[in-house]
Amino acid sequence: MSKRPNFLFILADDLGFSDIGCYGAEIDTPNIDALAKEGVRMLNHHTAAACSPTRAMILSGTDAHLGGLGVLIEHKANEAGRKRWAGKAGYEGFLNQDVATIPEILTDNGYFTVNSGKWHLGARPEAGPWARGFQKAFSMIPGCCNHFGWEPVLETGYAGMPIGGRPVHAEEGKRVDIPANKTDDPEGFYSTQHYTKRMIQFLEDRSEADKEKPFFSYLTYTAPHWPLQAPRRVIDKYKGKYDEGPFALRQKRLARLTELGIMSPDVVPHEVVHPVTPEWEDFTDQEKALSCRAMETYAAMVDQIDTNVGEVVKYLKQTGEYDNTFIVFMSDNGAEGAALEASPVMGERIKEAIHKFYDNSLENIGAWNSYTWLGPLWAQASTAPSRLMKAFPSEGGILVPCVVKPPKGVFPDWSAGQLSRTFTTCMDFAPTFLDLAGVSAPAKAEGNDGKLKPRLTVWVKVVFRGGQVHAFKGHSWMPFYGQGKALESDEVHAVYPRDKYVGWELYARAALRKGDWKIVHLPKLYGGKGENDNHDGWELFNVVKDPGETSDVGDRYPEKLKELLRDWDSYVVDCQIVWGESATRPGLSAEEAPHLSESDLELQRSWMQTAHGEVPVMA
Repeated sequence: MSKRPNFLFILADDLGFSDIGCYGAEIDTPNIDALAKEGVRMLNHHTAAACSPTRAMILSGTDAHLGGLGVLIEHKANEAGRKRWAGKAGYEGFLNQDVATIPEILTDNGYFTVNSGKWHLGARPEAGPWARGFQKAFSMIPGCCNHFGWEPVLETGYAGMPIGGRPVHAEEGKRVDIPANKTDDPEGFYSTQHYTKRMIQFLEDRSEADKEKPFFSYLTYTAPHWPLQAPRRVIDKYKGKYDEGPFALRQKRLARLTELGIMSPDVVPHEVVHPVTPEWEDFTDQEKALSCRAMETYAAMVDQIDTNVGEVVKYLKQTGEYDNTFIVFMSDNGAEGAALEASPVMGERIKEAIHKFYDNSLENIGAWNSYTWLGPLWAQASTAPSRLMKAFPSEGGILVPCVVKPPKGVFPDWSAGQLSRTFTTCMDFAPTFLDLAGVSAPAKAEGNDGKLKPRLTVWVKVVFRGGQVHAFKGHSWMPFYGQGKALESDEVHAVYPRDKYVGWELYARAALRKGDWKIVHLPKLYGGKGENDNHDGWELFNVVKDPGETSDVGDRYPEKLKELLRDWDSYVVDCQIVWGESATRPGLSAEEAPHLSESDLELQRSWMQTAHGEVPVMA
């Protein structure tokens, strides 16, 4: 390949493993399916268990804790969250300066870099995408928003909205007002469509000099994240399709996964776990109808993602850039299954807000002034055969659909339409992209000058822009796919050899994988064995033989369990995980380290009090 490739990275929000057609869904996704026919479907691709940590891993190529996203900042707002995570490095809740990002490195090496869509990596202007390497950026700063741009909190000053529900859109660090689309106008604001249009406009408006550069385009949808909202004409397309309920859908998806060759017919699916919601049979007829309509809306949101992926592809083909563009489409985690109404943090506030502002009648679900979510039954139809869903480091929370369409000739060992069962992670894209771009990764630091913060001295550091940042933990795919060499016979471990481990920790739920083996620490409420942050309560699975994580074999293989627990101890030290004694140890005070104790709501309030076109002033 004589010309450096462009990169188009498309990230869906809370999309489940089987929620697109080429992964077994009944939802219409012809444009994504077409990319899969040209490229490869990754069947063993892993993220973090929630959105912000995954985004940090993608952009930095390393563990989320090292980049400051050991926890979502929203979860530090309550007393339990403050006690566990406030004042502790690695749990800032925003992307810190201890990592370099893909756009920063590519900008320094002649790339044009653009972002449009959800950010969720820091609410301060100095933490926005325009400050982390993106030359052009239109961004939704917090975790979610009304997809039609209507926010009663902005109109009334009401303070009872749920966490993450106050959206802020900004461009180049300045507040952007979004006119609410209360008429379902096809030309009005709808998040997926608007983010796509802004991305295309950024590319269209490139100067002649910038058009000569390769580009890195990071298109980050906030769909199909709740609130579930979509154009009525698209929702109606799915009317009645889910009337049989979530368990019927689950069986259809499992059958389709087997038919497509994605899942072996001998795989045992994990049972559906939903301790805080009733059985489907116990729903009233009205509750079932409302729930099915919510699923119709979810399907419409995925449908609209696909339509807009098609718009970007069409643009690239019109400009002649498609063939030289490395395209990734993936989800940031497993399907969202939280029963928000039962949440101890948000439940009562959500009920209060819905009662005050929203119309969740059957006919109105999906509209601009509705506010609904799926819940755990539908989510586990999307994540089956895996265990659980978003927010858990079991496979249901971290195994995601990932379609990769490289330029021709980049990966000689790949064939069009191929299925890859190689274990990979979202940390791999940073080193892979740099290799494809012919850019050297930041070099290892020479010694320690004594000026490093103590917490950083145990890690491998590299030099970037005169400072020192964490080295990549992800693995480039180029040595395995890009040299025309056949994969080793053991395809699963081509990128991560059997002696290399990958760890996960979020919300005091944990996992570690090494080779075929995985240990998991989950609360008893959700079917796990864990109670405390120690060596009690861990389960051991052979996830190659048992991808559903249905059979704990810790008693049969005690030495393997001990081996992975030793690796876990190393991971805790290496990535400064809050675990065990450190979970109860007080962090630094707000006076000592104010950046470690910031309030998400206060940061958003600063944006909301800022006029259109202005930069917020923050304490």
